[in-house]
Amino acid sequence: MELKWTSKALSDLARLYEFLAPVNRQAAARTVQALTKAPTVLLTNPRIGEQLFEFEPREVRRLLAGHYEMRYEIQESTIYVLRLWHTREDR
Repeated sequence: MELKWTSKALSDLARLYEFLAPVNRQAAARTVQALTKAPTVLLTNPRIGEQLFEFEPREVRRLLAGHYEMRYEIQESTIYVLRLWHTREDR
């Protein structure tokens, strides 16, 4: 399996960093690092996340990483991280 980040997911990471950094730059950096590492578990267990049937026929799933939700899609041998946000955020 291969893991790829979409441009929207990367924008979400940048947005989260920009939101957290004014309060605590180091904590913001740690949060972003943890979020970038979290989906590596998918390389060995790609279907560990809950499937979101409203996206069928696409195989879109969600993975919780602390207080953050990641949406990802499995396409053949590639996992695409689609979006991420804090669970208290309005989407």
